[in-house]
Amino acid sequence: MRTLEKLEQVIAARKGTNPDSSWTAKLLAKGPEKCAEKFGEEAIEAIIEAIKGDQEKLTAEAADVLYHLLVMLASRDVALSTVLSELERRQGTSGIAEKASRPDS
Repeated sequence: MRTLEKLEQVIAARKGTNPDSSWTAKLLAKGPEKCAEKFGEEAIEAIIEAIKGDQEKLTAEAADVLYHLLVMLASRDVALSTVLSELERRQGTSGIAEKASRPDS
């Protein structure tokens, strides 16, 4: 988890910096919608590699997914710790029961 926390700090430090100096700054400058779009693209690429069964490429795409998830969260000021707290809250609850408890289920 420490790696994700360090990456979150790097992303936060790039927020508001010159978009020409950093891919992260460039994404964040384009707004939450672009960050979400890029996350979706990376998720699809990971899905494709999972279907193909190439572990090396899936590993690389999974890293891209995690990075772009953190960028998307940063674009909406959602902290990784908040997401982790939600996961902790769900521990010990059946996935079926947890999903059924959601208002939009």
